[in-house]
Amino acid sequence: MKQEFLAKAETGDLVIGIVGLGYVGLPLAEAYVAQNTRVIGYDISEKRAAQLNAGESGMKHIADSRVQEMLDKALFKATADPADLKEADAILIAVPTPLDIHHQPDLSYVVSTCETLAKVLRKGQLVVLESTTYPGTTEEVMKPILETSGLKGGEDFALAYSPEREDPGNKNFETATIPKVVGADSEDGRAMAKATYDIIVDTVMVSNARTAEATKLVENIYRWINIAAVNEMKVIFEAMDIDIWEVIDAAKTKPFGFQAFYPGPGVGGHCIRIDPYYLSYKAREHGLSTHFIELAGDINTNMPRRIVRRLLEEMSLKQKKALAGSKILLVGLAYKADIDDMRESPSLELIDILKEHGAHVSYYDPMIPEIPTTREHPEFAGMTSVDDFSGFDAAVIATAHTGVDYTALCKAIPLVVDTRNATSDIIADFPDTIVKA
Repeated sequence: MKQEFLAKAETGDLVIGIVGLGYVGLPLAEAYVAQNTRVIGYDISEKRAAQLNAGESGMKHIADSRVQEMLDKALFKATADPADLKEADAILIAVPTPLDIHHQPDLSYVVSTCETLAKVLRKGQLVVLESTTYPGTTEEVMKPILETSGLKGGEDFALAYSPEREDPGNKNFETATIPKVVGADSEDGRAMAKATYDIIVDTVMVSNARTAEATKLVENIYRWINIAAVNEMKVIFEAMDIDIWEVIDAAKTKPFGFQAFYPGPGVGGHCIRIDPYYLSYKAREHGLSTHFIELAGDINTNMPRRIVRRLLEEMSLKQKKALAGSKILLVGLAYKADIDDMRESPSLELIDILKEHGAHVSYYDPMIPEIPTTREHPEFAGMTSVDDFSGFDAAVIATAHTGVDYTALCKAIPLVVDTRNATSDIIADFPDTIVKA
């Protein structure tokens, strides 16, 4: 199994299959095509496959021209037929792994993908999971399902884990420049997975799949806890009339021992918001508690309600108005600046809480003209971005998109609560309008 696979990798004849053509899968496909490697992209949505085959990325931070370049090289095709994956030598899985309503891991997409693959799996193939998950998923969840094919893992097919490290919209790093952690539980699996990723990126090999799975969790739990720390410090410094943003800017001039993290209205994005709870879930299986993770969760998940309380107080003090019945504009739906990714965005929770208080809520986001259906708040589907700032009692800046005219915003709306320091350059011009929170 290994020899034939490695021979194909050596001659450049390896065919890569990618399951899930979203924020992770599409850049991954692009990286392989750039190295003249054939890619078969599979998505359960026929509409998504047709969109990509028409040269449309479907994501604002990935230009359509990049997809068209892949098609022009005749090395990429998208399909909704899983049978096409039989042609692939390595199948890389990049599907969502969200939380359910009880903050428990939801591996339904991984499970259904493996059930689909079991019907088309052939001898000699490598299957790699890239999705966020808890240690043990590859061996305990994926392998038994794939073996319903009649093939035996480690003998007839290889299995590995390599966590995705995509950062949508980051202009400094891309798939091909971010080292790839790779782990597998067999010698053949390690060799085959390394050969697969060596085509596009530097690989960092670890001893087994569990170690690779744990690496992904550590990377993002580190961020989760540090964001919670600055969110807590923001509240404390606010009471002392100290600007947390100025403090962080000063602290990060230290050339060692400090890394800047920034506060906000909550924490968004698939990985940071999800990963900590995957480890908490697995830790309980071993009779252990994740105290830091849970404490950070209490702080981070409480931030949206704290922002709304601050807005309520400022409206009462400055405008003598109640939040109920007022027109509020939420600026920014994406979980971070300059992308159209709203996975786990705290903005949706802000809308929900504002509506609970009786406010009439609209939003403005140049990256997201209409809210799609989401798992957490399907009731907001179809809401559209406003095209002007007039007529609102107050605004909350939840995402610091660079394309927003914040001066126009502050001229049009009498109270602007800025949770992202987006108005730092103009705050002196609007001292009675802008409130940092």
